[in-house]
Amino acid sequence: MMKQLNITIKDDYINLDNLLKYSGIVSTGGEAKIIIKQEMVSLNQEICRERKKKVRKNDIVTVDLEDEKYQINIE
Repeated sequence: MMKQLNITIKDDYINLDNLLKYSGIVSTGGEAKIIIKQEMVSLNQEICRERKKKVRKNDIVTVDLEDEKYQINIE
């Protein structure tokens, strides 16, 4: 089952690792780095391998962990 999260950002963008922490999917930047490196994160349906990738409004981030799947909609 996929959990839907809607995140509102004030600036033009947020870095992918910070978004994962802000959304509560991971607790630390180290955890974010690991799941990004293991190709568990997609940005607009493409695997993303860059921790500092800029995520902008209307982007969709999908995180596919072993036990849960998240879709983050950026507003």
